[in-house]
Amino acid sequence: MTSRRPRDQEAERTALRAAASRLLVGTPLRSASGKLTVSELLRGCGLRRDVAYGDHKDLVEEFQARVKAQSATPAAMQELADKYAEVMEKMAGVTEGLAKERAAGATLRRIIAELSLELDQAREQLEQSGNVARLPAPRRRKSRQGRGSG
Repeated sequence: MTSRRPRDQEAERTALRAAASRLLVGTPLRSASGKLTVSELLRGCGLRRDVAYGDHKDLVEEFQARVKAQSATPAAMQELADKYAEVMEKMAGVTEGLAKERAAGATLRRIIAELSLELDQAREQLEQSGNVARLPAPRRRKSRQGRGSG
């Protein structure tokens, strides 16, 4: 014969209310998804479904009404969704800017390659012409301060 310990219905009600509050504000303890469903509520409070619907149906219905009044999205989750949308918008702008910078970089690389080829060709032509004489480097003047002034 198994002995059952008496249930503390007030503690169960307190656990249900606390789990409902945590879910509604977006800070669930045991819920993996944070969805506002009775299954997540029961997971959050640790009660079996038959106990919740049998003895605490009023609290379950109250939770469902609060969810419906809140448009089924917790305020914290809505804030996250708004922030996510904002970040995605910024990321789209940054991605567009990056694409423009990459295109500009590719253009500059092509210009550098062309100018490098032209410089090489000009040097080759200069060497082949042979009639260009280099001028001697200019002489440096001695500064007046260096001469004996004393």
